[in-house]
Amino acid sequence: MTAPALAPAPVRPGHLKVCGARTRADLALLADTGPTLVGLWHGVPGGPADLDAAHLADLAATAIRLGLEPVLVTFLDDAEHLARLARATGIRWIQLHAYQSPALVADLRTRLPYAVLVKVLHLSRGRCLERAFTPAFERAGTDLFLLDTVTDDGRVGSTGQSLDPAHVHALLPRLRTPFLLAGGLNTANRDTYRTVTDHPLYAGADIDTAARDRTGRLTRDAVTALTRAWHPRLQEAAL
Repeated sequence: MTAPALAPAPVRPGHLKVCGARTRADLALLADTGPTLVGLWHGVPGGPADLDAAHLADLAATAIRLGLEPVLVTFLDDAEHLARLARATGIRWIQLHAYQSPALVADLRTRLPYAVLVKVLHLSRGRCLERAFTPAFERAGTDLFLLDTVTDDGRVGSTGQSLDPAHVHALLPRLRTPFLLAGGLNTANRDTYRTVTDHPLYAGADIDTAARDRTGRLTRDAVTALTRAWHPRLQEAAL
């Protein structure tokens, strides 16, 4: 059964996204501890949290029922497939986490006019690999950028490697679109990014590694501490 098209959640300051949920229990934990967005991986080959289509649909429906906004996090570049998946699952946020093109964003914008389209900008050794294309992504219909790191060996997504705030500030004059901040965020380095989070385009934080224990499981204590550190008003709302 195809889910009805819904209006997108507002792109507003104060989002906290926890990425890589794998189970209904993960979603229940997040719903109790304050995050507004949950990243669900699909089409991330070899990714530890990659979900098949059926599992994605189940977790998306559960997230919506619990009051979380599910975000499809994907390396896929097939607009038709992604649009069909979004309509079938009720997912309104799509995060293009690989090196997809502005043309794909434009195609998705046409197919899913209600969607919130998030394009990751990858920073490697201080240089944004998509820097020259940020205006094209904005013209194509990107609603949000997400700033994240690339490791020296080329890995992207949930690496736990921190961004240098100076490198973020060097990129921000290029942007006219709000952004989420990712890249090794944790409770200890919150103050390091104070000038970034005070920027008028800052829309929230995206965290994965720091929300987990050594076995890779999300923990209530970790997510609660992260919410309190990064967006305390969300923590207050969850209590």
